[in-house]
Amino acid sequence: MHGGGGTSGRRAPPVSIRRRRLRGMVSSCPDGTAAAVTAMASASAPAVPTTFGQAVIGPPGSGKTTYCLGMSTFLAGLGRRVAVVNLDPANEGTPYACAVDIGELVTLPDVMEALKLGPNGGLVYCMEYLEANLDWLHDRLAPFRGHYLLFDCPGQVELCTHHGALRSVFAQLGRWGFRLTAAHLVDSHYCTDPAKFISVLCTSLSTMLHVELPHVNILSKMDLIEQFGKLAFNLDYYTEVLDLSYLLDHLASDPFFRHYRQLNEKLVQLIEDYSLVSFIPLNIQDKESVQRVLQAVDKANGYCFGVAEQRSLEAMMSAAVGADFHFTSTLGIQEKYLPSAEEEALEQEDMHL
Repeated sequence: MHGGGGTSGRRAPPVSIRRRRLRGMVSSCPDGTAAAVTAMASASAPAVPTTFGQAVIGPPGSGKTTYCLGMSTFLAGLGRRVAVVNLDPANEGTPYACAVDIGELVTLPDVMEALKLGPNGGLVYCMEYLEANLDWLHDRLAPFRGHYLLFDCPGQVELCTHHGALRSVFAQLGRWGFRLTAAHLVDSHYCTDPAKFISVLCTSLSTMLHVELPHVNILSKMDLIEQFGKLAFNLDYYTEVLDLSYLLDHLASDPFFRHYRQLNEKLVQLIEDYSLVSFIPLNIQDKESVQRVLQAVDKANGYCFGVAEQRSLEAMMSAAVGADFHFTSTLGIQEKYLPSAEEEALEQEDMHL
């Protein structure tokens, strides 16, 4: 580990530690002088370009690193200056070029060895360590002002649903002028299991309420959606999170979940009462699918309303009202990746013959 010290209430790692602290002269000024100094400094300082980006979050195995690689390549093809920031201390040998790597500050193997922690406790400590040394992150991000940033975040779900360190990091980035959207990736094959899909909905809702960022939920790996089973409904049922009572009927047919019907009803009612969760299907290798996700992210963080791409009024209005085209709609994706009923009937007939 390199850089700052541990958090309060925790034993510091047995390595050399040097906390960086911000030092200023405003506190030594007489009353009323501090405000004048601050005003003069802000007036004379050059305007800092607005920095947009995405905080890529999601459970382990949902494809966050692959998403960062594919999205950065796609953005570079659009002419945007893009930089990828690795905030996962367990990431080793990332396929993309890291503009900023948390491994320079702290790594999970070092924490596990020094403090005798497991992977989950080690990740929590690493995020608290980053929270205590945000000046390190500020210095590393300074050269990339004006770039489009992709933050590859750890995959531990608790960091986005219960723990506050990662949320504090995002909040501080917002105070520094970074406009981020949380791109929450979920493996699409969970749609094939009603119980798992309800669990995914609860996790997504909890993440949206806890992270406190503009949020876009994404069903990743759409080309593998039916690898572990068949969908009970059309794809738009899952992306738009329609009437979930039909899922309860499917769960009632399972002897195990039959005893938990009331609990499942309360969970479904909670999700529908908030009415916040919806998904965008994504296959990172499909440019049209990536474009649709990027359009939603740009609307969420306000990038499409800026002057970065010199958008016309018509383009801004179409983004504001959510104009969509058939080839990028959920129906188009379903036709591309899910076999139709006629094709399934023909396959069954061929097997019968």
